[in-house]
This record gives sequence, C-alpha cells and structure tokens, in this order.
Amino acid sequence: MDHRFPHLYLIGLTGNIGCGKSTVVAMLAARGAQVIDADAVTREVMAVGQPAYQQIVETFGDDILMAPGGPINRPALGRIVFGNSEQLRRLEQIVHPATRDRIVSWLQDQNAPAGERGRREVAVVDAIRLLEAGYPAFCDAVWVVRCDEHEQLRRLVEQRGMSEVDARQRIAAQPPQAEKVAVADVVIDNSGPPEQTEQQVEAAWQAVISKLG
Repeated sequence: MDHRFPHLYLIGLTGNIGCGKSTVVAMLAARGAQVIDADAVTREVMAVGQPAYQQIVETFGDDILMAPGGPINRPALGRIVFGNSEQLRRLEQIVHPATRDRIVSWLQDQNAPAGERGRREVAVVDAIRLLEAGYPAFCDAVWVVRCDEHEQLRRLVEQRGMSEVDARQRIAAQPPQAEKVAVADVVIDNSGPPEQTEQQVEAAWQAVISKLG
C-alpha cells in the first residue's frame, strides 16, 4: 500500500555496512529531522509477545529461543537464515510487514498539523534494507550513504573489531553499493573526513528546506 504523509517530507536513508549511515542520520537529527531506525523496530517486533514473534517461532522452531517461551536467540536465527536465501526470504516475509506497520504508525503520529510557517516537517526512515522492504514507495526521496570499499573494510576492522575475513564476508553478503546508488535521489559519499560528509549533508538539507518553503 502506498502511504502518504502530507505534513511530512519523508527521506528514506540507506547504505551498506561500514559506510557511515548512522553518522549521516545523526547529522540529520541535529538539523531537526525526526528519525526512526527500522533495524531497532525490527528488534522490537521480534520480542516476546510482539507481532512477529509467534510466526517466527512457528516457522523456525523452538531451537531459536533462548529458553522455552523466551526471547529469540538472534545469533541462532542468523545461523539459519544467513547463507540460505530461501530461509532469509521466509524471515523477511514475516518481519518486514510487521516492521513497516509500526513505522507507518509512527509516521502517522508525526503527521500533526504543520507549524506556524506551514512547512512540512522532515522525517527519516533509517533502514539498511530500505529498498528490499519497499519503503521508497512512500518516501519523498531516497538518500544513499556510500564509501570506498577499502575504507568500508578498514572501518569494520578498526572500529568494529571484525577480522578482515569476517568483514569481507559481511560486505560480500550485501547487495553491491552501486545498486542502491542507482536508485538514489541524493548520494552522500562518506569516504573522506567527517567535515566533507557534513558539507554534503548540509547542502542536501538546504535543498530540502528550500523545497519546503
């Protein structure tokens, strides 16, 4: 379903692992954007008693639970679905609709009457699987954060403590950055120092504000 939020200018923001998506999200929040993290929402809907929990247990079995009737053991579930495209598809068919429903509800809550100037507020859906989950259908613009692969690898090893082998596997497991860039309305290149990223975000932000009047 194509949801529209007339009092919001909605940015869908994505980028591959290690590209600095969270850095750009923080810069947008500092400029007044309302932000929702789709990955955090996904964790919420998978919690005990939440919409996706029972379906996941019925689909993948009690062995993925930390205790009978207890929380889902995410690493155990990950071992089943990562590297198995069919199992991953089954999980996404459960999780994506529940996550999207909660995000749509949040966006509707933000959809209050515009302020004194009549300008739409800016909201950001931050999702690593933004395209796969269908969010662009109701976004005003898609922003993609990219960086050079050698920098992506360096960050995963030095900042997240991954081994180079693990880091390369995580990078390879995601769709190529070029696929996201190809559908982007705005591309933020986060390969360089933070100041360069900040300049790009500021320019893109001012372009949005000028559209909103």
